Amino acid sequence: MRYHYESIIVGSGIAGLTCAINLKKAGIDVVVLTKNSVPQESNTFYAQGGIISACPDDTEEKLEHDIMLAGCDYNRIEAVKMFVKEGPPLVPDFLINEAGVSFSRKTSGEIDYTGEAAHQIRRIAHYEDHTGDRIITDLLTYAETLNIKLVTGYTAIDLITNNHHSKDTQEMYKPREVLGLYALNNSTGEVDTFFSGSVVLATGGIGNIYQYTTNPVSATGDGISMAYRAGADIINAEFVQFHPTSLFHRDIKRFLISESLRGEGARIKDHSRNEFMKDYSPLKDLAPRDVVARAIFDKMSKTGSEYMFLDLSNNYKGNIPIEERFSNTYKTCLKGGIDITKEPIPVVPAEHYFCGGIKVYLDGKSSVTNLYAIGEASCTGIHGANRLASTSLLEGLLWGKKAAEAIASERISPDVKRTARIPDWQDPSRTEEIDPVLVDQDMRALQLTMWNYAGIIRTHKGLSRALADLNYFTYRILKFYHQAKLNTSIIELRNASVCSSIIVDSAIRNSKPIGCHYILKK
Repeated sequence: MRYHYESIIVGSGIAGLTCAINLKKAGIDVVVLTKNSVPQESNTFYAQGGIISACPDDTEEKLEHDIMLAGCDYNRIEAVKMFVKEGPPLVPDFLINEAGVSFSRKTSGEIDYTGEAAHQIRRIAHYEDHTGDRIITDLLTYAETLNIKLVTGYTAIDLITNNHHSKDTQEMYKPREVLGLYALNNSTGEVDTFFSGSVVLATGGIGNIYQYTTNPVSATGDGISMAYRAGADIINAEFVQFHPTSLFHRDIKRFLISESLRGEGARIKDHSRNEFMKDYSPLKDLAPRDVVARAIFDKMSKTGSEYMFLDLSNNYKGNIPIEERFSNTYKTCLKGGIDITKEPIPVVPAEHYFCGGIKVYLDGKSSVTNLYAIGEASCTGIHGANRLASTSLLEGLLWGKKAAEAIASERISPDVKRTARIPDWQDPSRTEEIDPVLVDQDMRALQLTMWNYAGIIRTHKGLSRALADLNYFTYRILKFYHQAKLNTSIIELRNASVCSSIIVDSAIRNSKPIGCHYILKK
């Protein structure tokens, strides 16, 4: 099938939905595609801590200071200044008043702002400890009232560019443009062709290329890989942020223990119940997350332990009972036999957020015409070398709005004469049913390589080893890809291998340890 829209958004998290809502309000014919079977499944859904919001005690100067400090002054200054000015007011103005998103409130009715590491003040709006769940649910409800077309179960394969795909030879001599994309219908196995005046990549992060991550399994760097193959600039790829506290449990995987627990008094302890963060930072447990993640990783290495502990039971500062304030964490841990009101939580660091991505300008435009990127798939430069907690949801919100404004101002429709020269997807002459075990084995090998050699603490020797291993994996994976009958798993494996190589290559080229790119000089 061939479809034509004014704009296509890939991804249904906070960035994608915000962009879609603003485009729809501007009268743009827009469709949102997601490879997942339900639109809620995204990195946004699993965000626990909260979102930076306008609050009485905050100033632009204070927020800018905290962002720049966490980012090691590697940040793009104009992006930070725009963010601190225009971002926080969007929470009350758009999320609360327009989209009807609920946040936890005090008995007085005021928003219950919480604090997190590296924030000077309590400026973070939250809904208990499953803020992302609340935001995405309410945004989807709002999008439904606007009759936004949202298509689930479609896996984007490749961007369509005039230079590469058109049968018109004259297109080779024109500047590169994105004209749409090919996407796999997961149910039928058929590949459909989508044309549009603009494509917005809001595909989330890269967490599943690592052995341990707080991201959902669908986070395989799809948008970044697609944009890279289309010729877009990818920057700051060495900056992969690891969250210090994910739940360590044999039956419960990928569960984040929010940084807001430390903001409410939780302390990191070793197996002798000693608090050890004072040995690593003067900020102790409220040090930036890369410092805390390295401290836990170092302590685990020195003691031969698989995990450390996060203890809220003896240090809680909040007025709301723990089981209400952190209801998601409380219920999840209780299923695993851990009562966080009475005992410490076993924790281990895990990949959490990608600070690099598709290079974009202040309006979300990439270096390729008609291609936009927003949210975690993009690199606005706001995070610099390390992300300040609770900036990511607001970044998706702000740049979703900015991208929509830019697209609406240009209002480009697909050129039917040009798209007629684009062929439909061509399957290889010989397609094989690839054994899922082989795909899973390659993904696990890739994840282990990235965890061991391009993870929390890196070395030049380890990165060189990773590059060699990835070259071998990529050769085999691409051979799989070009022979296989397409499915989501083989597409994700290809994307994961591309993103892994990008990250390792960037880490090798940046020999200076800074922020969450921690590389030993030995």
